Amino acid sequence: MTRGLIIGVIAMAIIVVASNILVQFLMGDWLTWGAFTYPFAFLVTDLMNRVYGVSQARKVVFAGFVVGVISSLIGTQIMLEYGPAVSLRIAIGSGIAFLAAQLTDVLVFDRLRMRRWWKAPLVSSFIGSALDTLLFFSISFSALFIFLDASQPNGWAREVIPMLGFGPDAPLWVSLALADFAVKMSLALVALGPYRLALGWLRTVRA
Repeated sequence: MTRGLIIGVIAMAIIVVASNILVQFLMGDWLTWGAFTYPFAFLVTDLMNRVYGVSQARKVVFAGFVVGVISSLIGTQIMLEYGPAVSLRIAIGSGIAFLAAQLTDVLVFDRLRMRRWWKAPLVSSFIGSALDTLLFFSISFSALFIFLDASQPNGWAREVIPMLGFGPDAPLWVSLALADFAVKMSLALVALGPYRLALGWLRTVRA
């Protein structure tokens, strides 16, 4: 494995572990801190895809998935004042959403790689983020998946409130998911700058 790929795997693992922990902490009314870290996983995947190709990008995704799941499962055994550092449902939801969203991102990016430089990372991040948000929040917090964790440490997310404070009544996690997706899209746009800069650096490392 080249130096660039090793950096990609390490970066992906750090992002996944940090996001699994930070998603349990609210920032304001509708966002969790994890909303500001996880979107960078798409940046890592897209850079690996552009520089090393589909096969190597998938290796980085699978490596990040394995490290993330192991770290998350360890987190479920670490008890803090409010409960486990990472709840079992969040570990499961994170793993499923990560793998589905990142592999979708790789596929979409590859289909668009010959278009203008910004189109592949932006469109693939949009589609991947939508899938990730849907899978992660529904598995981690919705009543549909209560059977995954009998202890129910995430019950607070099912409190029914006006959506985003002004819409129809819905579980809190729905508002969190919508706000999370909005942040992901904003960061996907912002990340185009670092993507462009990091692309040149990675090509130098690869050479």
